[in-house]
Amino acid sequence: MDEQLLRYFLGEIPVEERLELLHRIENDSRLKAEFIHLQNLNAVSQLAPHSSDRNEGVKHYKKFTDRIKQNARRKLFENIAKYAAIALILITSTVWTTLHLSDTVMDSTMNRLYVPVGQRAQITLQDGTEIWLNAQSTLKYPSHFSKKNRKVEILGEAFFDVAKDRNRPFIVSSQYIDMEVLGTQFNVYSYPDADYIQTELIEGSLRVYRTNDKSESVILKPDEQVVIRGNNMTVSNISDPDHILWKNGIYSFNNERLIVIIEKLQLYYDVKIVVEDPEIFDVRYTGKFRQRDGIDEILRILQKIQSFKIKSDRENNLITLTK
Repeated sequence: MDEQLLRYFLGEIPVEERLELLHRIENDSRLKAEFIHLQNLNAVSQLAPHSSDRNEGVKHYKKFTDRIKQNARRKLFENIAKYAAIALILITSTVWTTLHLSDTVMDSTMNRLYVPVGQRAQITLQDGTEIWLNAQSTLKYPSHFSKKNRKVEILGEAFFDVAKDRNRPFIVSSQYIDMEVLGTQFNVYSYPDADYIQTELIEGSLRVYRTNDKSESVILKPDEQVVIRGNNMTVSNISDPDHILWKNGIYSFNNERLIVIIEKLQLYYDVKIVVEDPEIFDVRYTGKFRQRDGIDEILRILQKIQSFKIKSDRENNLITLTK
């Protein structure tokens, strides 16, 4: 039932709106038929030669109009409910699509954090996980983790303090190795120029395996480390707990051969160090150095323990050590 048509017969429509309605009726065959039908009923209700008949007619006409109103309201409510249901479906599907697409798009949007030479950085991810990055390290991470897991990529050295989430494991990928945890603290040493990957577990548990192959995985316990060289995974106790002091800006070496120290210094400071006399490599050193002191100062301190000469070529970013 057309609401404007109903108001016309109830006398509740102003003149301007009545003219508009009559114009609609002339151009709408369905509305015109409905108007004629109501007009006939209205005319019949007014055919009463006696006052009692007219009163009866008015009484029936009032019932008729009340019925029309009820039907109109019922249809109006039905339409509202129908449109509300359609709107709800559209809103629901829109929200689901938005969330689904948002999850997909954001997951595919990877951020990249690079730490330059002689620096370190700390970042807190969307889930609350804290990560410290050593010099010359690169972290790739999504703006928004998926519902299945939390996956990041690291090249270089990083310390992870992973927020616990039993429903979404935290996976660290580095070169050809994956490390999977639920909530723990561990350190990863994985520079592309090094010939090994080393992971040290401080707290919790950690599963280490080759990417896409969990058949030969190892599970670390606290205070254990795994060193991966080629196809070999060697698990042992952590040799130097102070090693992770790098996240506080301190490089610690515990009874390390000079060749091992040089390899790390080259990665931390992006410099080439050439040792012309191999016997220098056999000397072992124990000590702690501040990152901000720089490569020259660290070498000068080492020089006091075992005498050797230092020659720097700034133009070619080269340092040469001789007896």
